[in-house]
Amino acid sequence: MIKGLAAATVWSTDQERDLRFFTEKLGFEVRGDVTENGTRRITVGARGQPDVGLTLVPAYGPGIDPESARALAGLVRKGVLGAGVLRTDDCRSAYEWLVERGVEFLQEPREGPHGTEAVFRDESGNRYSLAEERTGGLVLSREWSEVCD
Repeated sequence: MIKGLAAATVWSTDQERDLRFFTEKLGFEVRGDVTENGTRRITVGARGQPDVGLTLVPAYGPGIDPESARALAGLVRKGVLGAGVLRTDDCRSAYEWLVERGVEFLQEPREGPHGTEAVFRDESGNRYSLAEERTGGLVLSREWSEVCD
């Protein structure tokens, strides 16, 4: 039986640069740094949430043919790929804190049907939503069965 999400892939066009982004700008911690079969995978995660991580994987790694690697890296750099939603208790404060650290935002915090949301990019170009849940909106921490009822 599936117990939950352990890690998600984040395509990286420069792992060292992206590692600095996640640790220095977002305040994430390094969970793992493994090289296997010539491919380095770095896992980072939010402090206080040890059971979920983001694995920085090179867009040009093994198993990806050169044409696909070029296309994938191009899509990442273009900002076409969304990497996920990061929860916060105060979107506006988190936004200000991240802007001070040099994070590039595509959308300032704004109210939506599910709460307050801002959108930013990592150094490779992947997009993230920074979300503060609204009471009565779609609550990301609720069980799927509760949302669908």
